[in-house]
Amino acid sequence: MSGDDSQAAIDPLVFEFQLDEPPEKLWRALSTPGLREQWLPDAELADPEPSIVEPGEALRYRMRDSEPPFLESVVTFRIDASEAGGSSLHVIHELTDRRVGQDLIPANSNAPPLMRAAA
Repeated sequence: MSGDDSQAAIDPLVFEFQLDEPPEKLWRALSTPGLREQWLPDAELADPEPSIVEPGEALRYRMRDSEPPFLESVVTFRIDASEAGGSSLHVIHELTDRRVGQDLIPANSNAPPLMRAAA
């Protein structure tokens, strides 16, 4: 795996959605735990409380995979008013686990066996 491959593996996923709903309604769906639970369950989150809150504009949640190796990531939701009167939602999902991009160190030395010649 080259350095370019490891960099590509940690680039964030960025999605943009144009919605008819006003930003206030979208903010309520993202920030109210009971509403958020319907589409982003607490079980998917490392912490059900957002790690960053910019009222009316952005929220960030920490996530953790439910299966090994239990990688951690963050998902950021950014809300902007659109010119058409609705909302623009940006979803940015970043893999933040420190283990990603590091060379794995084997549990053994993986060195070939050393044979000694009889004298």
